[in-house]
Amino acid sequence: MIRLLIFAVLAMVILASAVAAVCTTRIMRAATFLLFTLFGIAGIYFLLDYTFLGTVQLAIYAGGVTVLYVFAINVVNKNTLQGLLEQLDKRKIVAGGLASLVGLIMLVFVFLKAKFMSIPTETGVDIDAQTLGNIMMGSGKYQYILPFEFISVFLLACIIGGIVIARKEDKK
Repeated sequence: MIRLLIFAVLAMVILASAVAAVCTTRIMRAATFLLFTLFGIAGIYFLLDYTFLGTVQLAIYAGGVTVLYVFAINVVNKNTLQGLLEQLDKRKIVAGGLASLVGLIMLVFVFLKAKFMSIPTETGVDIDAQTLGNIMMGSGKYQYILPFEFISVFLLACIIGGIVIARKEDKK
């Protein structure tokens, strides 16, 4: 019963923070609400006894990605951010609503087709940290070292691009 109550509180925090992150007009507040959303998701992982995923959620997303967003916000010149307020257009609202509805229909279709709800909760398979590390950082089939390296090169290119953009604005 207590787990259900904790789940309900975390779900309300996640939903409220996500809606607030999308609806606010202040970019730093949006980053802060995103941080609360990511903390709530980590809480859900810990509640499900997925301590590794919860720790990864806290370390990478709540820590690293949010710091990256705040850094990117602070690097961008305030003059660049001024005048970016958009007027609400009914065509954009209708198009966004239709796109969301199509996405929801596709999601429900995938859930029903894959029968996720019929998967038993206890698989009986216990994966230790050594096996998980070998799977994540191995170079064989169905192992993830190559995508990890591509992402690291991509992030390095983003950092270099941010530095180049910041240096160009200093020369003006």
